[in-house]
Amino acid sequence: MVPIIDLQSEYRLLKSEIDAALGRVLEAGVFVGGPEVSTLERELSDYLGVPHVVGVGSGTDALFIALRALGIGPGDEVITTPFTFIATLEAIQIAGAKPVLVDIDPTTFNLNPKLLEAAITERSRAILPVHLYGQVAPMGEIRAIAERHGLKVLEDAAQAIGARYCADGSQSTMAGALGHAAGFSLYPTKNLGAYGDAGFITTADPTVAEEARLLASHGQQARYHHVRPAGYTSRLDALQAAILRVKLPHLEGWNRRRRQIARIYDQGLKGLVQTPIQAPYALHIYHQYTIRTPERDRLQAFLKERGVGSSIHYPLPAHLQPAYRDLAPEGSLPHAEQAAREVLSLPMHPFLSDLQAEQVVEAVRAYSK
Repeated sequence: MVPIIDLQSEYRLLKSEIDAALGRVLEAGVFVGGPEVSTLERELSDYLGVPHVVGVGSGTDALFIALRALGIGPGDEVITTPFTFIATLEAIQIAGAKPVLVDIDPTTFNLNPKLLEAAITERSRAILPVHLYGQVAPMGEIRAIAERHGLKVLEDAAQAIGARYCADGSQSTMAGALGHAAGFSLYPTKNLGAYGDAGFITTADPTVAEEARLLASHGQQARYHHVRPAGYTSRLDALQAAILRVKLPHLEGWNRRRRQIARIYDQGLKGLVQTPIQAPYALHIYHQYTIRTPERDRLQAFLKERGVGSSIHYPLPAHLQPAYRDLAPEGSLPHAEQAAREVLSLPMHPFLSDLQAEQVVEAVRAYSK
């Protein structure tokens, strides 16, 4: 078997450190907030090169709390992509705003900036690009459009911790430091994953950071002193923070290993399927290695018979989901709709051996004969 992900190997590698970190939290008896969380926030701030990090309960929470902290609410419109996990749209609606969908670039699966200005109305307040599968969206173009129209930019960086953006030969910038704020997921399957739900918000704006921190804890400025209405309970647990602190120093190496595996796939699958394209401005960290083929469903069934795991991210674009059919008619976002029919994610994790990667290549090659 070649699993699509292998969390057990990760734990075996780090078992002694993780067990010690958990024991440290249990001995201290501080389970919500506390020094583990504040230290992790500082470590993430240093790693990402962004001044403010606010730990929250999930990636979804990170997005909608960030939207509210940016001043987005009822009556506002937020432009985003239909080809994403549904949490992106949920966050906009939980904040009280309306998602407005723009089609994707079929080569990168990310928001197509050439379509943005046609979607801007007098109610537009923000653009929410998704760094899908671990590759940053074209943030230079997106930011320029946002600035011309006075819009905020919130990055959905749920799949992109460690991904980088570099334009015109300048120094690269981490995902999470490219917009007015960003939301990250630390779900267990992410490149940096907790052992449950967790997430965080990044921003360079101290006012946004303060507002996000207030909203994430009942609008509470001090114990039993509430200065914001309609706050939430969305706090990063100390146990999760301790686990993440063990994992964070390994993230760069794990992302390098993902890129090595991607090169094996790129070389072995050339001419058989459409392989992922790394944009000239991007350092892809391959949260998913997602191929395209019109024979996706038959190929997936064949791989399963050969013991090769795979997954479809995502089988339906947002506007074809029953809950969101009012956002756009079928056929209006053709690139997202076609991608949903053709994408297939192959095994991708840092514990995949070269031999296993070659097994995946051989299985796809065998199907193509």
